[in-house]
Amino acid sequence: MPDHYTPREMLEKLVAFPTVSDVSNLPLIDFVEDYLAGHGIKGRRVYDETGEKANFYAVIGPNVEGGVVLSGHTDVVPVVGQSWESDPFAVTEKGGKLYGRGTCDMKGFGALALALVPDMLKADLKRPIQIALSYDEEVGCLGAPYMISDMVAELPRASAVIVGEPSMMQVVSGHKGAIGFMTHVRGFEIHSSLMHQGVSAVMVAARLVEWLRLRFEENMKATPNAVDAMFEPPFTTLHVGVIKGGSATNITALDASFSCDIRCPASQDPLDWFARYQTFAKEVEAEMQAVQPTAKITIIPRDVNPALKPEENGAAEALARRLTGDNGSHVVSYGTEAGQFQREGYSVVVCGPGSIDQAHQPNEFITIEQFEAGEAFLRRLIETLKE
Repeated sequence: MPDHYTPREMLEKLVAFPTVSDVSNLPLIDFVEDYLAGHGIKGRRVYDETGEKANFYAVIGPNVEGGVVLSGHTDVVPVVGQSWESDPFAVTEKGGKLYGRGTCDMKGFGALALALVPDMLKADLKRPIQIALSYDEEVGCLGAPYMISDMVAELPRASAVIVGEPSMMQVVSGHKGAIGFMTHVRGFEIHSSLMHQGVSAVMVAARLVEWLRLRFEENMKATPNAVDAMFEPPFTTLHVGVIKGGSATNITALDASFSCDIRCPASQDPLDWFARYQTFAKEVEAEMQAVQPTAKITIIPRDVNPALKPEENGAAEALARRLTGDNGSHVVSYGTEAGQFQREGYSVVVCGPGSIDQAHQPNEFITIEQFEAGEAFLRRLIETLKE
């Protein structure tokens, strides 16, 4: 007999896998693959280069065009250093809320899609549902591009993609694009009393960080266009999150490094901003090398996530609005794999249960009301695909 789970039971199963991004997600993928196989559904894995992580997708219904992709990620953010009142890897109900890491972001949506597979099979769908689960979304949407490329090559084209990130079941038609990168500055050590003969990596890093800060201030003061004005904030942000460097107060620093992300509204390209930063860094590097030829600046892109751009007469938006009744205009500043699907020619929206305010927080939760709203949404989708 194939396994059957209620949405709540499926959520408990998924949350119990501690799929923090620095560990393998394969135990969760094994569970999902076995569960679907029990219902006669064969899925497909797309591994990372280490073989320790995998994307996974499967088709429920006929293998024809015009279906709907339900996309989510399997990884969660760490709980280390957070103060939890319950076991983060077990679902705890209290006061109409389901607590646990990933309940909101975003195993709730994945649990709903998987739990309803038996209902999808009974429905005699005329168009398929493609369930797509990716790895390493939380560290830059690293896995999804490989999965999407494989889906393009292997599956009939779906007419719509619904990315189930928490949006309070509002239909989100746009989100910011982003690029993350590391900068490493190699200086030249010398006693600080003779600093004109050395190159302080820390002080050079400070110049680069200041350039980023000034661009942020300029952006904040500029008047946004109509599309960008929908976002909060309505401008490109440039943020340095971690900085390290130096060995002693009286030695010009040999090394310094810092991490940065640049997040752009849909009218701008994060790669354009990255190119501007690289140009400035080259100018600074030339000044460093005039003092010491061995000094240098190395910039390493970590991830690039394209924006989700609002579509004119988009099929995904029309479908999601019909299923939710939401006719408002919504965009978000966080990133998802939605822009990566859109880049490959899919029509995409973000729409899922729960509030992004709970994502990544200690005592993360999804309300039972939102969880049930997500279930009702997917049941309406199943009915639509029977037509």
